[in-house]
Amino acid sequence: MLRNSPPRERADAARNRAAVLNAAAELFREHGVENVSMDAVAAAAGVGKGTLFRRFGDKAGLAVALLDARERELQEAILFGPPPLGPGGPDSRPEPGERLAAFVDAYLDYVLAHLDLVRMSETGSAGARYRIGAYRFWHRHVALLLAHRADPDADAHTLLAPLAAEHLRATVSELGEARVRRAVHALAAALSGSDR
Repeated sequence: MLRNSPPRERADAARNRAAVLNAAAELFREHGVENVSMDAVAAAAGVGKGTLFRRFGDKAGLAVALLDARERELQEAILFGPPPLGPGGPDSRPEPGERLAAFVDAYLDYVLAHLDLVRMSETGSAGARYRIGAYRFWHRHVALLLAHRADPDADAHTLLAPLAAEHLRATVSELGEARVRRAVHALAAALSGSDR
């Protein structure tokens, strides 16, 4: 029996997608995400506005597409990488608290390196952060590491809340990155302890 595989992207559509992502990345890097319009991205990519909007919807959709490869790299490291971020092998399994601390560092590195793009993807519409597939992955990972807690799902949201790009943008500019990292690590350590 033949399985239906997803339709292959047409060559011209693939070229347009690559052109749009390259143009957007360059324009965002040069001018900042907030200062670049979808019209400017379409013009720089040499595609019509309709093509851009049909493919990505809005600037938040474009940000999600640009972040996709970076998020997949972090997800691969969590699933298959060396400990403590990854699971390790039978002889080198890190404790959940160690993995949680490694996740906090890796996630902060990722978000702070791409803060404006992550912020755009998370705030493009009400509740966008929680609908993004990557957020569901981060939440599930943290909930598994907090499985010993009474309500690991709620606790995972609690830990991920201060890692939201909008929150990080405000707190890092006010408190500095080192203080924010210490605070999130303290929360992770408290959540890693046993329920009392």
